[in-house]
Amino acid sequence: MEAKAVAKYVRMSPIKLKPVVDLVRGQDLKDALNILKFTPGKGSVLVEKVVQSAAANAENNHNMNVDKLYIAEVYAHQGPTQKRWRAGAQGRASIILKKSSHIGVTLKERE
Repeated sequence: MEAKAVAKYVRMSPIKLKPVVDLVRGQDLKDALNILKFTPGKGSVLVEKVVQSAAANAENNHNMNVDKLYIAEVYAHQGPTQKRWRAGAQGRASIILKKSSHIGVTLKERE
């Protein structure tokens, strides 16, 4: 039995999210939430929201015991990129890439 939660089109680059995601992979739920709470940066807040959503899904939809949950799978994949233009030097245009991510969390119960 597993519970999932996904946040799509999050306006943050996956390069900034992956170090935060690597911190909590394989951790117990309570440990992971503590790690995310005390990790600085916007990425930890976004990942924490998804982890809490997956925990709520596990408790309410699948009747899983919250004390036995651990993070079985967590990822931050590349989403669509918005392309914007800014005036550059000598009449040129320079591109600005606004990247987005998809964050996913899967929780499972320990035996």
